[in-house]
Formats: sequence, C-alpha cells, structure tokens
Amino acid sequence: MKTREEGLALLKEYNSDPFLLQHAMTVECVMRYFAREEGFEDEIDYWGLVGLMHDLDFEKYPEQHCIKTQEILRENGYEEDFIRAVASHGYSIVTGIKPERHMEKVLFAVDELTGLIGACALVRPSKSVKDMELKSLRKKFKSASFAAACSREVIQIGADMLGWELDDLLQRTLDAMKTCEDKIRQQN
Repeated sequence: MKTREEGLALLKEYNSDPFLLQHAMTVECVMRYFAREEGFEDEIDYWGLVGLMHDLDFEKYPEQHCIKTQEILRENGYEEDFIRAVASHGYSIVTGIKPERHMEKVLFAVDELTGLIGACALVRPSKSVKDMELKSLRKKFKSASFAAACSREVIQIGADMLGWELDDLLQRTLDAMKTCEDKIRQQN
C-alpha cells in the first residue's frame, strides 16, 4: 500500500485549491474515524488514504471526475482494489462502480455530507463544527437552496446503502468532523 505522504504528494500534484485540499483531508479524517467506529482498526490507514485521494482529478478534470482518477492511480502504481474504492464514490454521478464494501458505502455517504457540514460551519458565528448540533444540521439539510451543490439525494442514498437512519449518519459524521477540525486547520 502506498503511504499517506505519497498520496498527499500526488493529490497536490493535481490540486492546488486550498478548499479542495481541505475537503480531501476532511474526508480522510472522517474515513479514519469511521474505520475505528465500525471495527476496521486494522484498515484505518487504507480507509484514510481512500478518503484523501477520492477527488484526485476534480480540480484539473472535473468533466472526467472519477474516470481520470482511475487512470492517474494506475499510472502511479496503485492497486486495482484501491482504485475501485476511490472511484466508487462517484457511483450516482459519473461512474458505474457501485459501492459494495462497507468502506465504499461510508465514503459514498460522507463525501457530500462533509461538504454540507462544512458549509453549515461557515455560516455559524464560530465558523466551527464544534458547537454545531444535529438540529441545526438537519434544518440546513432540509433547505434545498442552502449549499445546493451538496446532493441531499446522494446523502440519503448513502444512508440507505449503509442501512442507517439519516439522522444517525448526520450525527456520526458531525461527530467525526468535530474530532478533525483542529488537525485540519493545522495542516492548512
């Protein structure tokens, strides 16, 4: 398996936008959190690296999102299992690679949701997720015009894939992001 340092270097080769890099690191941290919470402690680094690399091609190749990533990862010696996991998060939008493994379903569910939670934090006086409650998140989730690019349908499909209630997914992802916020701010 490739290291985080190798993955981060490749990510930065294709992405320079601070927002996209922060999103990648947020998803990485959330994936590591869920690996622990879901009993996959021995796969924490793998889950995290999948999360970090999931939008590898997004800045330079938005029209080929998840397609170009597969090509780039193959050229850089990543294993097919890893490539499939990364590409599966685009299932409902750009790829026909359906999330099958638990980790892939978690990635699919939290990718859009971390964006929504991040947008919610930006409009809070604190600019933080640390004081955000489920009630506030649920209210923004129901407002289709707020952070409209974050697909509520994809988030709901992700919860359904996992067999979780939507509120459970929202709360657990919010809890994960609370553990990540300081670390990500230090890295940026």
